[in-house]
Amino acid sequence: MAVDADPKPTASASALRGFFDGDVWHSFRTSPVAMLAAFIASVCLVCALFAGVVAPHNPFDLATLDLMDSLKPPSWIEGGESRFVLGTDGQGRDILSALMYGTRISLLVGLASVLLSILIGVTLGLLAGFLGGRTDAFIMRICDVMLSFPSILVALMISGVGRSLFPHAPDALAFVVLVLAIALTGWVQYARTVRGSTLVERNKEYVQAARVIGVGPLRIMRRHVLPNVLGPVLVLATIQVASAIITEATLSFLGVGVPVTSPSLGTLIRNGNDTLFSGEWWITAWPSLTLVLITLSVNLLGDWLRDALNPRLR
Repeated sequence: MAVDADPKPTASASALRGFFDGDVWHSFRTSPVAMLAAFIASVCLVCALFAGVVAPHNPFDLATLDLMDSLKPPSWIEGGESRFVLGTDGQGRDILSALMYGTRISLLVGLASVLLSILIGVTLGLLAGFLGGRTDAFIMRICDVMLSFPSILVALMISGVGRSLFPHAPDALAFVVLVLAIALTGWVQYARTVRGSTLVERNKEYVQAARVIGVGPLRIMRRHVLPNVLGPVLVLATIQVASAIITEATLSFLGVGVPVTSPSLGTLIRNGNDTLFSGEWWITAWPSLTLVLITLSVNLLGDWLRDALNPRLR
């Protein structure tokens, strides 16, 4: 019995082969900056996701902390120890391990807030651009009002109100309030971007044809218009992740971010700032450098993605 030596490739395999043969992958392979940024972002992401495995210590296990290990400098400086590569803080916690666990929290808050911003902004932008009229005017006036206030002040207000209403809230609820505070200041950019793209798409032939055959407005927006306006959203989301992480770090630095029992990069920077002028520079320097590397790598990836998805910018 003859066996087909060349089986038909699956749809996923064909899509994967098409991606690696496409312009986006070629642009990535030929861009040293994009590859370096992707490498740094990947290392930070892996260390954050698998902090419990790759971290040399558990900085939040009180049973393993020893005050005799507090304020030790990095291992290459006199007085440092090899088991604490980047040094320790005032409680004897390993800075390297604290960075891995703190990065996990910062990335979680940043990604969750961006996803929520996308959900709100894309929905309202589609409605404003497709329906037009009073709906468009009402949503855009809300956007104008939101843009008239500095985003960090709005986030501070929302986070402060949430903490006042729920002073003894569990950590999970505090995270939800923080994500809402950041998301409610970031959805405007998505709404305005999607609205502009929808205004162009709604007058094209394929939308008119769908209307002629009796397709409902919601189905047209979801099945036809939405896939064609997601390109700019993807680029904007990549850049907004870095902005959300910085906002979370700022709120945590000011004491209205994540709970102190689950410190993020902003909390670590704030803790180190108290001892910065005492000579223990490493406590605040390493979290600050980690925050800079994460935001810089994500921003560089966003810039590359913008150019890769727009042939006129290549």
